[in-house]
Amino acid sequence: MNWILLLLGILSEVVGTTSMKMSFGFTKLIPSISIFMFYGLSLIFVTLALKRIDVSIAYSIWSGLGTAIIAIVSMVFFKEAISLVKILSILMIIAGVIGLNISEGMHGKEFSPSNISVGKGAN
Repeated sequence: MNWILLLLGILSEVVGTTSMKMSFGFTKLIPSISIFMFYGLSLIFVTLALKRIDVSIAYSIWSGLGTAIIAIVSMVFFKEAISLVKILSILMIIAGVIGLNISEGMHGKEFSPSNISVGKGAN
């Protein structure tokens, strides 16, 4: 459930950020109101998720995936330029989030080659 709350926080933040673009500098009423509504929801969802998810993991996933998703939304819906560098950068953000998630499984363990399991019979 906590991961669902975090996902809802990410999606709310993406909608809030998209609303920023659509508000045209607070000149459009509905998108302007949506900014505060969805950012508020995002903070509520993330705060609830923090009951069971480490803040370092939750915040990095929230900000990293939010950044990656909003970059994709911007290219698709707002016709921002697409380049190889942008795509590679988004992939690196996602890889970083995955790496942080993997590190959660190694919580309290010092990194060493003996901590890595490979194949059958590994400890």
